Amino acid sequence: MPDDDKDLFDFMPGAPTESDDVERPEADEGNPALQERVLEALKTVRDPEIPVDIVELGLIYDLVVRQDGVVYVEMTLTTPACPVAGAMPGEVQQAVASVEGVTNARVKLVWSPPWTQDRMTEEARLELGLL
Repeated sequence: MPDDDKDLFDFMPGAPTESDDVERPEADEGNPALQERVLEALKTVRDPEIPVDIVELGLIYDLVVRQDGVVYVEMTLTTPACPVAGAMPGEVQQAVASVEGVTNARVKLVWSPPWTQDRMTEEARLELGLL
């Protein structure tokens, strides 16, 4: 069957899709100071329905910060039906691009593996009363 790898969200009108056109750059030695600033910028982005930032929620799956300032963020959302699904990757890209030293900000939205509450930090679980 041609639709074996699809789930319910793939058939919903207006469902957000993975951003396949964003390439992950090869990692190099990195830039620890820039990576710290990028993480701080990512922590300013919050899920509008959950009062916790996207880093603490565990929505960041991969982060590459190269010496040349190229930054790649692979992220997901709590659900493809999230009301800001179309806007959140752009907000993340703007937050990363605003960091001094970033020359290119790339954000890729993925749905696999699906997000679960297990990805949240202990601090996020405490804040949301889940512990």
